[in-house]
Amino acid sequence: MQEAEGEVLYAASFLEWFAEEARRVYGDVIPASAKDRRILVLKQPVGVAAIITPWNFPSAMITRKVGAALAAGCTVVVKPAEDTPLSALALGELANQAGIPAGVYNVVPCSRQQAPAVGEVLCTDPLVAKISFTGSTATGKILLKHAAGTVKRVSMELGGHAPFIVFDSADVDRAVAGALASKYRNSGQTCVCANRFLVQRGIHDKFVEKFAKAIESELRVGSGFDAKTTQGPLINEKAVEKVERHINDAVSQGASVVTGGKRHSLGKNFFEPTLLSNVTTKMLCTQEETFGPLAPVIKFDTEAEAIAIANAADVGLAGYFYSQDPAQIWRVAEQLEVGMVGVNEGIVSSAESPFGGIKQSGIGREGSKYGIDEYLEIKYVCFGGL
Repeated sequence: MQEAEGEVLYAASFLEWFAEEARRVYGDVIPASAKDRRILVLKQPVGVAAIITPWNFPSAMITRKVGAALAAGCTVVVKPAEDTPLSALALGELANQAGIPAGVYNVVPCSRQQAPAVGEVLCTDPLVAKISFTGSTATGKILLKHAAGTVKRVSMELGGHAPFIVFDSADVDRAVAGALASKYRNSGQTCVCANRFLVQRGIHDKFVEKFAKAIESELRVGSGFDAKTTQGPLINEKAVEKVERHINDAVSQGASVVTGGKRHSLGKNFFEPTLLSNVTTKMLCTQEETFGPLAPVIKFDTEAEAIAIANAADVGLAGYFYSQDPAQIWRVAEQLEVGMVGVNEGIVSSAESPFGGIKQSGIGREGSKYGIDEYLEIKYVCFGGL
């Protein structure tokens, strides 16, 4: 419940932010080389925007896109995730109450079976000028192919595989607190969750011991309506099976379960927060995004080794590291191949910050002063004969 309430506030923050950014869609006047000309730059709305969103933040993933689109002057068609359509419909009711004109905010919920067909229509219809999608890299590639036929503007926030690096110079207690927040928020079901923990040899054992104690003492699996609960169920059986598959694969190759490791007694979609040690880069949990409450720890020796492991992924959404060495902080922040870096910080998302990745983690940015640009076209006007 606490996370759900937090998400509503997070969702509202994007509407507030972009309501203010709407005032700052500035054009430009460029000095011309010819005396009888003036060069003007206008920014205009791109047009109808199709918004395709995931289930894990069913309100905020909509407002982060729709807030920018409306501020730019676009109308939107929202296709929410099949698992969580009610939030999108509730936002539609709030839009009506707020006086948003009919036809500006539109919602098209659909079944899981119809989702591919609806997505294809949105991406191929010539009336739609812009596609904004948050979801898996595999689905993003399909939508990109569909959108290519009409050369639509696209922004994609796709899968992550975030490294969380703890160097010998780190403050261990702060690193543990950051790891707990980054990994187990929303039961590990966010695209920026730490997915691979890389801990330097000199601090490794101390970190693992303190991390395990924090997991066991501070996390509580239970009903979302219980105020003491910090970990709810995973979204479905398929998600639980993936966590189990990653754990079983790691253990079969020599990893050790420090804490957790199995389904919780509360029910089939509840899973114990899990910590693995003796993990190697050959294991599935270090090669794929788990999207669940699993923290695998890899021991490393040198900074160069950690950077190489972190950058080996073909995605690059978020990355985190803990260090108290100023020179190292600059080196690592610049070398990590991700769109967002948390330095001595496990939570990086905010309305003011540009959210997005590089490599196969997506195209474009959301939130911040840059987010509105995804919904604007730049038009050059040459005013001659002066």
